Amino acid sequence: MNHPIIPIAVVDASRERKRQAPRGRRVDPAALAEVQRLLGTAPRRPDLLIEHLHKIQDHLGHLPASHLAALAQELRLAQAEVYEVASFYHHFDVVKEGETAPASLTVRVCDGLSCEMAGARDLLARLPALLGRDVRVIPAPCIGRCEQAPAAVVGQNPVPRATVETVSRAVTARAVQHVPGDYIDLAEYRAHGGYELLAQCLAGARDVEAVISELENSGLRGLGGAGFPAGRKWRIVRAEPAPRLMAINIDEGEPGTFKDRVYLERDPHRFLEGMLIASWAVGIEKIYIYLRDEYHGCRTLLEAELAKLRAEPALARSGMPEIELRRGAGAYICGEESAMIESIEGKRGMPRLRPPYVAQVGLFGRPTLEHNFETLYWVRQILEQGGEWFSSHGVNGRKGLRSFSVSGRVKNPGMKLAPAGITIQQLIDDHCGGMLEGQTFYGYLPGGASGGILPASMNQIPLDFDTLQPYGCFIGSAAVIVLSDRDTAVDAARNMMRFFQHESCGQCTPCRVGTAKASALIEQPKWDLPLLADLSLVMRDASICGLGQAAPNPVDCVIKYFPQEL
Repeated sequence: MNHPIIPIAVVDASRERKRQAPRGRRVDPAALAEVQRLLGTAPRRPDLLIEHLHKIQDHLGHLPASHLAALAQELRLAQAEVYEVASFYHHFDVVKEGETAPASLTVRVCDGLSCEMAGARDLLARLPALLGRDVRVIPAPCIGRCEQAPAAVVGQNPVPRATVETVSRAVTARAVQHVPGDYIDLAEYRAHGGYELLAQCLAGARDVEAVISELENSGLRGLGGAGFPAGRKWRIVRAEPAPRLMAINIDEGEPGTFKDRVYLERDPHRFLEGMLIASWAVGIEKIYIYLRDEYHGCRTLLEAELAKLRAEPALARSGMPEIELRRGAGAYICGEESAMIESIEGKRGMPRLRPPYVAQVGLFGRPTLEHNFETLYWVRQILEQGGEWFSSHGVNGRKGLRSFSVSGRVKNPGMKLAPAGITIQQLIDDHCGGMLEGQTFYGYLPGGASGGILPASMNQIPLDFDTLQPYGCFIGSAAVIVLSDRDTAVDAARNMMRFFQHESCGQCTPCRVGTAKASALIEQPKWDLPLLADLSLVMRDASICGLGQAAPNPVDCVIKYFPQEL
C-alpha cells in the first residue's frame, strides 16, 4: 500500500529564536544597570538573595517586577525562585507590572497584645488621615519593643510609647535612625577584662573538655525557647565531621519578648566573646548571625563592633572564623532553627522535616551549632565564675537565672533578671513595682503567644522550663505579658490567633488552615467547643513545627481556665 508522504513542517526561525531566549520576563536594561549598581562588588551567590533584595527595597522603597527579573539574571536564578522568596517575607513590597507602588514611607504600628492593650488600635485608626497619602500606615506583628508599648517603626526608626504627635515628628525627621549610644564598646569591654578568656582558650590555657564540662555543670539551657542543654549541644556538634558551621538566632519574634535586644544594646561584646568561645570549643569554620529586620539600630551597632573586632591583630593571627551578619525580612517563623537556616541560605523560611537535625545536617548541608543570642551571652560569666555560680541561683527548687521580658499592666515593664523558679506574683511585686494604679491582676501569659494563658489565681507556679507543662503552658523565651481586670483572656486569645494566622508559613495544611479556622471560630460570640477541641488535636499532632503545634495553647487555656468568659 502506498502511504502519502507527510511533509516535514518548516521551522519558523523567529519562533526558534524565542525558544532560545531566557524564560520569564525580559530583563529591562535600565533595571539591570540599577541592580548591578546597587549590588556593587558584592558576590552574586544565591544564598545572598535576601541581602540583595534588601538593597533594592531600601533604595526604591519597593521591589518592582523589572528589578526582580534583573536580580534573577545577576544571580543566575529562575525568576520564579526570586519572586517566591521576595513575596514570602512581610518587609518586601513586590510590585507587579501595572500595580501602583506603595507610599515612599511606611509606618508600622505594632498590633501585638502588649501594644494593643496600650492603645495601638487608636493609633492605627487616627494616623492614616493625619499623615496623608505619602505615608503608608499598616499594622505589624510584634516588633520587639513590648516594654515601650505602644510601639511603632517609621521607616527604620523605632518610636517607643508612640503617640500621634511622636509618630508625626518621626515622619518629619524620617532620616533619623535610632542607634543605641550608651553601650559597652570594644575599648571599654577590653578595659574590663574582655576577651581575656577567649585569649586563654586560643593559647591552650583552657582545655576544651574542661570548658564544655563547666557549661554542663552550670545547667545552662537554650534560652530561645527550646531549652536544650547548651553543653550537650556543643558535644553533639563537635562530634560531627568538619567543616562545621554556626548559626545564631537574634530573630526574637515571639510576642512579648525583647530580652535579646536589651542585652545587645547594652553589652554586645559579651555575646560576641561567648560566640567565639563556642566556635573555638566546637571547631566552627564560619559563623552566621541572623538579626531580625526590625532591629536596624542594633544592626548598625553590630556592624561597627564586628569591624573593630576583625581589626584586632591578636584575633586575626589566631584564625578567627569568618562572621557574616544576615538580615531577616519580617517572618516570625524564622525564629524556628531550621526555618532560619533556610532563610540564611536565601530561601523562604520554611521549617525542615526532622530528622536529620541541624546539628547533623544544617546550613549548606553541614553540621551546625545553632544558638540563641542570650545563651551565648552567659558563656563568659559562667566560665569565669564557675558553673556552680550560675546554678546556685534559683528559687522553689529550680536552678539558674532567667531573663524575663515583662510587659502589660505593670508599673515598671522591662527586662528583669531573676532567679529561675520565681512566681509571677513575685515577679510583679518584687521586680515590676506591682500592677498599674487602679488595676487588679487578672491573668498572665508566661511564655509569649505560644505559652498559654493562666489566671491570677494560679500565681504560685514556679516559672521555669518543665514547670508549666502540666498546666498546658510553657515558659519558652520567658516573655511574660500581664493582664488586668480591664482585659479578657478571650481578647488575648483572639489577638494571639490572628498573629499565628498571619505568621504561618503555609507549608503544612494543619497549621495554614487550622490557624485561619481557629481565628474565625473564636471571633464568634459563642465558641464551638467540640470543633475547637478537634481542631486543636489535629494541629498539635500533624503540624510540622512548633508554630502550629503551640498555636492552640491560648484557646485551650481560655476554655480550661476562663470558662466564665465564654
